[in-house]
Amino acid sequence: MEISEILNDHTIKTNMDAQSKDEALNELANLLLENEYITDVKSFMKDIYAREEEGQTGIGNYIAIPHGKSNFVKEIGVAIGINKSEIPWESLDGNGVKGIILFAVGNDNEGAQNHLKLLSLFARKLGNDEVIEKLLQSEKTEDVKKAFCN
Repeated sequence: MEISEILNDHTIKTNMDAQSKDEALNELANLLLENEYITDVKSFMKDIYAREEEGQTGIGNYIAIPHGKSNFVKEIGVAIGINKSEIPWESLDGNGVKGIILFAVGNDNEGAQNHLKLLSLFARKLGNDEVIEKLLQSEKTEDVKKAFCN
């Protein structure tokens, strides 16, 4: 599994104007629904928020990686949002978030394995300050893909 195989132009949104965590997550979950990765936004969101209660998904450097295994995932996928302004979010460094990478993974054994693979793939990239800088400055879908795939 490679990041380039997971990224979908239709589930990447730059210039988002969300004012809250909930607004951002809903917007990205709706992209996943429209592109048939999930079957129900409300139920998927419940699973995401259940995971949020276990620990913060803001990893620092204005990036959050909300995730959670869900029975409402049809196909493994990722929705990425780059917000115009910082959104309040529980994070390791106390800062808000501008880049949100929302993972959609199933709740079965295969989903659990893919979940770990996905987190590992993205964590490796997000450990690089240059990748984060390019990601947060992305104005187009293509910029987001370049940030992760170069």
